[in-house]
Amino acid sequence: MPGLFVLLALLVFPATAHAWWNEAWTLRKAITLDTPGASDGAPVLVRLHVGNFQFDRARGDGGDIRFIAADDKTALPHHIAQYDPLLGEAFVWVKVPEIKAGATLWLYYGNPAAPAVEDAPGTYDADTTLVWHFGERGQPARDFSGNSNHAAGPGIPAEGTLIGTGLRFDGRTTVHAPASPTLAWPANAALSWSAWIKPATLTGRALILSRRGGQNALLIGAEQGVPFVEVTAAGATRRAVSAAPFGANTWHHLAFVAEGARATLYLDGQPAAMLDAGIPALDTPIFLGGDRAAAAAPVTDGFIGEVVEVQLARAARSAAQLAFLAASQGGESGARTVLFGEEEQSGATTGGHAGYLTVIVQNLTVDGWIVIAVLAGMSVLSLAVMAGKNSYLSAVRKGNERFLKLFNERVASDMTVLDQAGPTLAVTEAEQRLITRSPLYRLYHIGAEEIRKRLSETKKREDKTLSAHAIKAITASMDGGRVREQQRLNKQMVLLTIAISGGPFLGLLGTVIGVMITFAAVALAGDVNVNAIAPGIAAALLATVAGLAVAIPALFGYNYLLTRVKDVTADMQVFVDEFITKAAEFYPKRASEKARLSDTDS
Repeated sequence: MPGLFVLLALLVFPATAHAWWNEAWTLRKAITLDTPGASDGAPVLVRLHVGNFQFDRARGDGGDIRFIAADDKTALPHHIAQYDPLLGEAFVWVKVPEIKAGATLWLYYGNPAAPAVEDAPGTYDADTTLVWHFGERGQPARDFSGNSNHAAGPGIPAEGTLIGTGLRFDGRTTVHAPASPTLAWPANAALSWSAWIKPATLTGRALILSRRGGQNALLIGAEQGVPFVEVTAAGATRRAVSAAPFGANTWHHLAFVAEGARATLYLDGQPAAMLDAGIPALDTPIFLGGDRAAAAAPVTDGFIGEVVEVQLARAARSAAQLAFLAASQGGESGARTVLFGEEEQSGATTGGHAGYLTVIVQNLTVDGWIVIAVLAGMSVLSLAVMAGKNSYLSAVRKGNERFLKLFNERVASDMTVLDQAGPTLAVTEAEQRLITRSPLYRLYHIGAEEIRKRLSETKKREDKTLSAHAIKAITASMDGGRVREQQRLNKQMVLLTIAISGGPFLGLLGTVIGVMITFAAVALAGDVNVNAIAPGIAAALLATVAGLAVAIPALFGYNYLLTRVKDVTADMQVFVDEFITKAAEFYPKRASEKARLSDTDS
């Protein structure tokens, strides 16, 4: 039960706090920015997860979170874009006055009674005109800049993007910001726009941002996966194309900066294209996800993929600032840029936690110990299943990749070539062991064996044919093998579902029994006071904590493993279809047989 062990460790070994901002807040962490350059202040994305934040010690909505400057006195404006204590994930934006290497701030929490003091507009400077986080899940995106430039429609939510919930575009839908005074641009004005983009396809022309008005237009998108910016002023079009392309199904930070008669397109924080033209005067709606002349007009050049974190400002952001934003907001790069220190506890609570644990342990009843022991066994079992299943799926993925490479390279005219002994396979012994663990190879073996049976008596290459009935029989055999492979992939996953659903109920059972025993003991003693009841109740609740500590890791692991199993299952379905198609192509029906069938039909 890792979650329970961590909780007990925090109770037994509390840290010593120094220069505490406010004693009402019991926990804090130092956050340090590791960036090579320096720039003016900017909103910094702080990612919170179960590895760096105790959600059970904070307010249910994160309202007690505070960010304090390095002087441990000055509160910094911040706001919470998304907060999910059940999943153990939150995205918080805080305004850091100066971005430089070693810049430090403090994250305080652990005061459930504290009021929420979020300041979304204060997190951004006065030049910021639009900020969409897309955490509304089915509702129109809210503008966090304070300018009320909310989206006109909800769009299609995309869960689990680079920064929480984003939007998914299918090439047929758009989301737009209606025209407003704060979104009106004069010609050659200073402008900065940025977003995180994950294209699902790199073919064709796809517009990510479009704005048209009369003979003026600003278009930002990609053509054949290569980002571009296109400016049209008074009917004259200027275009700049990035030297670096997008990667399919890969997140990229795309930004556009214009000032005067010059504009720059940035990709992943680096300049990618220059344009000797400023932006034209525009005051029309801004469309995201495709090109539209108006909200009711059809979508052209639609974008297919995911988008998150769209920002727009009436200022030209510096190259250093854009490089920092791209690095700090990325997944792995963000973890290297925004660094969390060790957690500290306030001096007001340091001396008491060991006593709390002693009270809980001393008052835990026998039934509570039994329940916790059972839950500990469930936790060990679920962790073993998750570790084993994850290792197995990793080996399956590697084996599938190696086998598919061999299949695509060597299967030319003989579908059974990879299923023959001897030097035909021509791989090392280690690769052979890896391939044999591949479900795709086992499906291939079934198909190759079925083909070999039907062609065993045929000697001439031109006579090696398969009838339609034979193809159907081979398909049925491979489908049966695919079902058995799916059963193998899902083996023991039920143990995780038992831990997820049964752990909290067992913990609740231990808590209820403990509460019953506590009240029964109080009734027998005839001593009704808080000091007589509280220790027993606190000890009884430990069983519920233990149940949740079993269920939560199992829930995360189950969903992660289920996603990987679905990926392998999809690969198997695709392979079966590809194998059957190639078999029908390599062993076609004989012309004479076709003629006989034609005569019979006539």
